Amino acid sequence: MTKSLDVAVVGEIFVDHILHGFERWPELGQEIYCDRYVREIGGGTANTACALAKLGRKTAIYGCIGTDDAGWLRARLAACGVLDEALEEIEGASGVTVSVSTSDDRTFFTYPGANRELANRLASRAFSSALAEARHVHFACPISFEAADALFPALRDSGCTISLDAGWHPKWLQSPETAKILRMLDWFFPNRKEASCMTRLENPRLENPRDILRRLGCGIALKLGREGAAMLDGDKLLVVEAPETEVVDTTGAGDAFNAGFLDAFLDGGRPVEWLRRGVICGSLSTRAAGALAGLPIREEL
Repeated sequence: MTKSLDVAVVGEIFVDHILHGFERWPELGQEIYCDRYVREIGGGTANTACALAKLGRKTAIYGCIGTDDAGWLRARLAACGVLDEALEEIEGASGVTVSVSTSDDRTFFTYPGANRELANRLASRAFSSALAEARHVHFACPISFEAADALFPALRDSGCTISLDAGWHPKWLQSPETAKILRMLDWFFPNRKEASCMTRLENPRLENPRDILRRLGCGIALKLGREGAAMLDGDKLLVVEAPETEVVDTTGAGDAFNAGFLDAFLDGGRPVEWLRRGVICGSLSTRAAGALAGLPIREEL
């Protein structure tokens, strides 16, 4: 079946304000300063779409942005080669995230803005028809079972493969209906904290990745941060370690992993290569401030 797109990426879009270079987290009531700040388009949707486009994939983004920020957001997407015609502009402000990052971790403070309208768009028949033009559809957001049950079968019938990265949404991760959603996917991309929340493991950093993957019971690529990533190929555990990288900012590293994995998945080949390309893209993305500046192009791979 001939498709006009390689990947459609669906989800929330944000204006990111990134403060990084902190050596420690402040105590409550304290103020500490950093000397590095970046304003960038953000959120897993934009990060994944931009990473795929920079790898040469024909990628379109689907979501809602505010009229206050629309021009700047579209310019940033265009700079990475992302097709933005499907974005819907909502009166007012886009979503906003303030990201505070150290070399080891990050914390987000978020205002949803125009993203509040996304659920209504997911229920649109026209939306489903537009997504069907892609070989693969990636959802960078949590989605309700009702929406997935209405949307995913139509995408399957159109020849699409499907993946999802919900991010840190504990209620969604632990909902009984989430297990039903996972069975509709080709790939799910949790990090260790998210997967541990789903499996309710008490000491996630001490658990064998095989235990987490078996408990989740579906196509999982488990992101392990500096330890790389893991997945099951049948009964065989595949683990790819992260290369040595001078980390500047970890914002968006998981989204870059998703893009690298999907890029290799669309190429076919062995599952370990999907995992390896994901780890390389995620690692390289940390070498510059913000989620986009460090993203690799195909020649670097």
